[in-house]
Amino acid sequence: MQQTDPRDPPLRFAVIGAGMAGILAAIKLREAGHEDVVVYEKADRPGGTWRENTYPGIACDVPSHLYSYSFAPNPDWSHRFSPGAEIQAYFEGVAERHGIDRITRFGTEIVRCRFDEGRWQLEAQDGSTDTVDFVIAATGVLHHPAVPHFEGEADFGGALFHSARWDHDVELEGRRVGVVGTGSSAIQIIPAVVDQAAEVTLFQRTAQWITPVENPAYDEAERRAFRETPEAMQAVRDTASRAFVDGFANVLIDAESPVLAAIHQTCEAYLETVADPELRERLRPDYRATCKRLVLSPNFYEAIQRPNAHLVTEDIARVEREGVRTKDGVLHPLDVLVLATGFRVDRFVRPMQVTGRGGVALDRVWEDGPFAYLAISVPDFPNFFLLNGPNSPVGNFSLIDVAEMQFGYVLSLIEEVRAGRCRNVGVSHEAAARFDAERREAAANTIWASGCRSWYLDAKGLPTAWPFTFDRFRDEMRAPRLEDFERA
Repeated sequence: MQQTDPRDPPLRFAVIGAGMAGILAAIKLREAGHEDVVVYEKADRPGGTWRENTYPGIACDVPSHLYSYSFAPNPDWSHRFSPGAEIQAYFEGVAERHGIDRITRFGTEIVRCRFDEGRWQLEAQDGSTDTVDFVIAATGVLHHPAVPHFEGEADFGGALFHSARWDHDVELEGRRVGVVGTGSSAIQIIPAVVDQAAEVTLFQRTAQWITPVENPAYDEAERRAFRETPEAMQAVRDTASRAFVDGFANVLIDAESPVLAAIHQTCEAYLETVADPELRERLRPDYRATCKRLVLSPNFYEAIQRPNAHLVTEDIARVEREGVRTKDGVLHPLDVLVLATGFRVDRFVRPMQVTGRGGVALDRVWEDGPFAYLAISVPDFPNFFLLNGPNSPVGNFSLIDVAEMQFGYVLSLIEEVRAGRCRNVGVSHEAAARFDAERREAAANTIWASGCRSWYLDAKGLPTAWPFTFDRFRDEMRAPRLEDFERA
């Protein structure tokens, strides 16, 4: 291994993305004594998915005291599951307090990263360049909208937009609103708009299992107690974390788990609150609960039963000037059409072009689907680390906790370079192949492989999310197995 010279300049870091994980990475790098850090963000402010998604009803489906940085607890969350604008304000506040906004180049999208002579060469869309020792890819998962295209959509006489690009200039009061999709976004949108719209039509391709969840507000006395007694706030966080792990994250890997059977029974009981038997059956999925991402809602079934709400299960044939025509020939008149159709979850760092050691392109490495050793490192891409990358525990725990653990692991690898034991570090082909084979074998036994189509599955139908217990993830993140890494 090549030793670093103590006279070498400080290591330079580029963090790509100023969302939840990017803010975290920049803070932790500086806490670790790395001062030469720059954050590149394509938008004009931080926040990531919470900046992009501003649709009515948006909220997090992880309890607020768990969906927050361990080093930046927030005593002033308004609800157990707080609304999106509050979460966005939280991230902006953390970034400002830690000075991350001052080291972020907003409006600067990195389009190319190339590993050359031991360092990373970066190029932005505006033509500017940078040379760094490490790249931290904190580009997120839910940021490239999946936009379906329908015949005749250009002829639509109303407003048409994706839920992640919500047009707040469009008035909904007294209008006929159509929503395409039945994922978490659509399930939140329907109750939020049904009272103001004249009519709401939900176009459902696949029914979703929904579990009831209460979302009580924290009163001033509770928030004051959190401010005055941080231990009380930590206790709420710890309780939520353990409940998430034991009651959900650790059991998803076992399709025969009695805990999953109990969750399914809860969802079935909630569906029984739909009074109309015909509507109830159209809302009933034909797969097991948690095969897709479990949707939480305290009021969707109530909203879809309103007199001005309509559920359409016929496929869409085309869009016309007056609305949407389904394949049964029925025209559904609309003034607004919202595409709540989710995201392209296989993009990760793409469309950024990343070229590693020996000119290998990440697009080529990922042509059969994205993968990364322990969701962090890809062979032939030294000093390039992903946060919430492929195969992370996305969807079954707080992504903030996931990112914090991942970045602690990454800092241990960075320390190998700072300590002079090598100049670059990345996972070996052998270790990556071993992990991927184990991951694939385990994925086949998870609930996600039990017979449904979802964004958890790759093109061949194999679940891509972390297929082991969350306790194992914690254990893996405690310290790298350095024998699995090539250091040069």
